[in-house]
Amino acid sequence: MIRLYVTFKIAFKALKRNKLRTLLTMLGIIIGVGAVIAMVSIGKGAKAMVEAQIA
Repeated sequence: MIRLYVTFKIAFKALKRNKLRTLLTMLGIIIGVGAVIAMVSIGKGAKAMVEAQIA
């Protein structure tokens, strides 16, 4: 349990020291997840449109 506490303490220190890197990493993750969600939605919409035209 103490090792987990120490690990989190070190991690939060690193986040505080490297604010710009942390911000850019978070921004990259947010953009990446958003892009994946958008692509899946576009794919499902295109599939539904094709199925509607065929039926």
